Amino acid sequence: MNSIITVKKKEAHKVRSILKQGYTHVFLLFLGLIWIIPSFGLFVTSWRSRAEIAASGWWTAFGRGKFTVSNYAEVFLAQGFFHNFINSIIITIPSVIFPILIAGFAAYAFECLRFKGGNALFLAIIALLVIPLQTTWVPVLRMYRFLNLSGSWLTIWLAHTAYGLPFAIFLLKNFFADIPKDLFSSAKIDGCSNLGILFRIVLPISTPAIASLGIFQFVWTWNDLMNALVFLADPKKYPLTVAIQNLLGQYGSEWNLLSAGAFIAMFIPLMVFFSLQRFFVKGITAGSIKG
Repeated sequence: MNSIITVKKKEAHKVRSILKQGYTHVFLLFLGLIWIIPSFGLFVTSWRSRAEIAASGWWTAFGRGKFTVSNYAEVFLAQGFFHNFINSIIITIPSVIFPILIAGFAAYAFECLRFKGGNALFLAIIALLVIPLQTTWVPVLRMYRFLNLSGSWLTIWLAHTAYGLPFAIFLLKNFFADIPKDLFSSAKIDGCSNLGILFRIVLPISTPAIASLGIFQFVWTWNDLMNALVFLADPKKYPLTVAIQNLLGQYGSEWNLLSAGAFIAMFIPLMVFFSLQRFFVKGITAGSIKG
């Protein structure tokens, strides 16, 4: 009798767990739809003509609407988006690689080498996260002017690297803290140097954290507007975000061109996120639970 009651209790607990997971999945699906529908609407709008956009909503396009590629052709060719697209790639790729490399060395030093004053220096770096970027533009511009670097690609690369380093070091240090220290001891016994431990053990294990950091840095750099305007000061080097702002000012009622330009700008970050999303959750939760 007792065994039957125990089995029934286990079955009831299992049913409750399944129902609870089902409610969670439905809620997450609902949230996902809330985020996806506007993006999907933007995508559909980007393939419609100006007259159809003015006449009806995007949700009516599948029944009677006609789709055209002229919006993308005009934006890419006539509006010079392709040149701005290349500029965004030139700005973003080094601005992602540099902070990841520097943060990898710094986080390894803070977590694994344990030098004197390391904790105080780490707290000082983390404190930089609360400083508004706008307060740094004037002194940084003066420094660039003094070094005769104003308007070059190096200015924006250094700016994005410096602004992204505090968070990058914080994220990687937390991940490195979860790596068993016995691995380091075994590697040193086998004659591996500190650099060898970093490149052969730490970085390969830290792929989820590096991928998550790459997503954050890429999206932030790709979508940046003000830093490009402040530090480049050359229309020939402006990225897509500046081009979209100019497009909005020149063609405020051309929703077909605006939607096409906006979708072009958001397509690459979406592809980067979906290609690395399997590492994302594990990377951003690294170091949150100890023990």
